Amino acid sequence: MPSTEAPPIIVAQGLSKIYRSGRIAVPALSDVSFAVARGEFVSIVGPSGSGKSTLFYLLGGLTRATAGTVLIDGVNLANLPDAERTAVRGRKIGFVFQKFNLLPTLTARDNIEIAYEISGRQSGRKQPLDQKFLSQLADLLGIGGRLDHRPSELSGGEQQRVAIARALITRPALVLADEPTGNLDTANSDIVLSMLRRSNQEFQQTVLMITHNPEAAAIGDRELHMRDGHLLEQTPAR
Repeated sequence: MPSTEAPPIIVAQGLSKIYRSGRIAVPALSDVSFAVARGEFVSIVGPSGSGKSTLFYLLGGLTRATAGTVLIDGVNLANLPDAERTAVRGRKIGFVFQKFNLLPTLTARDNIEIAYEISGRQSGRKQPLDQKFLSQLADLLGIGGRLDHRPSELSGGEQQRVAIARALITRPALVLADEPTGNLDTANSDIVLSMLRRSNQEFQQTVLMITHNPEAAAIGDRELHMRDGHLLEQTPAR
C-alpha cells in the first residue's frame, strides 16, 4: 500500500540527459519531473527510444543527468561523488535487469549471497546475511528447491526469479526493474510479474519497472507514459 504521508521515495525534477556524438548533441531525456510514493508500484511505459532506459539509469545513480535533480529516499544523487553514489545504491536500491546476469559457475544460492556481500562492501553494511530471510524470500519466489542448482540447470523464469531474489536480498527501499520479462515467454512473464507485485506488497518495497509491454505495465499502481524523451501522461491502475 503506497504511503501518502511519508515523503516520496523518488523525486525527479527537470531531468534532462544529452549524449554527444562529436559535435552533435542527441537529447535522450527532456525536462522529466515526477514523484513516487513509498510502497508504490509504478510502471514506466514507452517504445524503444522513448528515454525510459535513460531514466532508469539516472534514477539508479548509474549515470549523471545533464540537468535536473534526482532524490532517492531524500538523498540528492546529483550532489554525490561516484563513491558515495555507489554506497547509496548498495544501501537503498535493488536492480533487476532483462538479462539475468547470473554468474554461471555459481549456484542460485551463491549468486544471491555474493550480491549481498558486494552490496555490503559498497554500502559499509557489516551485518551477516540472514539465512532465514533468504529461505523466506526463495520460498516466496518459488525457487526454494532450486537454490543449489546452477543457472544452466534453471529455466528462464527460474533464472529471473533468482535475479529478483538477488535484488531483494538486501531489503532495499527501492527496486528498479528494467524490462524484467523481456526474455521470457508469456507464462513465465506472468509468474515474474506476479512475484514482483507480491514482493512489493509483502515486503513494502517500492518497485519502479521499465517496460514496453502495456500488459506488463498494467500490474502496477500507476503508469507513466514516455515518448521521444518526454513524460506524456500518468495513468492510474486499471
